[in-house]
Amino acid sequence: MPQSSTRTGAPISVFRVPRTSTVDLIAIELRNAIFSGALPVGSQIGEVEISSQLGVSRSPLREATQRLVQEGLLTATPGRGLRVSRIGPEHVSDLYVARLAVESEAIRIIIDRADPEALALLEKQFEALVEVSEGTDARSIGDADIAFHQKLVDAAGSRRLSHYMSTLIIETRIASFSSPDGYAVRRSVSPTYTTLLDAIRNADADAAVSALAVQFDDAVSRLVGKDAEVETVETPPDAVPPSFEPIDAPRA
Repeated sequence: MPQSSTRTGAPISVFRVPRTSTVDLIAIELRNAIFSGALPVGSQIGEVEISSQLGVSRSPLREATQRLVQEGLLTATPGRGLRVSRIGPEHVSDLYVARLAVESEAIRIIIDRADPEALALLEKQFEALVEVSEGTDARSIGDADIAFHQKLVDAAGSRRLSHYMSTLIIETRIASFSSPDGYAVRRSVSPTYTTLLDAIRNADADAAVSALAVQFDDAVSRLVGKDAEVETVETPPDAVPPSFEPIDAPRA
């Protein structure tokens, strides 16, 4: 470990600041591609094509894909390679159970801290969701909705909760892509958002969590095809996601 010394001669430890590795950067690109749909659910991971587009060798790409296998975002099948995972209707309820656990804890932490900046941040994101929901771009609406929930967890200030949430967010998008009816989002903003924000403002954790639970129950019903009454916005079938861009690999 590198060391330096003070003027008195006593050694002090100097820790090297960790840098983002090539594998880290590739993993980030793959997660983003799955989230955006650039890598469609069920599609095979072509090592040669992807490594060429990213401008990296196949070795770090393989290491990065193994990380995503561990996260459940990619599925390895003997003799068939790697494919983007699917999350069918039978797994949607469990996904939202996990999200409710993480987001409920975030809500309680936010209320305990009584941080006005956290509430202001959530209100701003809610306004962005309301604004974009006036349009007909399903991806933009879905992105704004997901951003609200990620910011909710981030506002709790827990690195681990935020890390867990980031994976759950991608799984939520995969579940939406896996729907047999195609990717669709709710056209109108659920009133549970207003109830949730009011409850946080009034430091009522139970009411906030209850609003979140109602919102998630509605989302599960929609994703499994049991709620046909809520009007939705669908992604046009001819929408073409962007391809990969070369990454700037860190130098040694």
